[in-house]
Amino acid sequence: MANIKSAIKRGRTNEKRRAQNAAFKSDLRRSIKVFNAKAEEKDVEGAKVAFLVATKKLDKAANRGLFHKNAANRQKSRLQQRLNEISA
Repeated sequence: MANIKSAIKRGRTNEKRRAQNAAFKSDLRRSIKVFNAKAEEKDVEGAKVAFLVATKKLDKAANRGLFHKNAANRQKSRLQQRLNEISA
């Protein structure tokens, strides 16, 4: 346990951020799963909506630093490919 006041505060802040990041990542994974479920059902309209939600969350995660920019873009690209497959 930290003894210095600023280190104690930093620990509290880090814990709060960790919890927020974990919640955001969980929500992001859930939105990707929703998209995949819609894609499995061949629900094109539902998949398009889920795709927009998932890509928006991926962009936010990249801006926050939860994912590397290229990793988020790679995920979006794969989702787009899947959407194109079921749309065709």
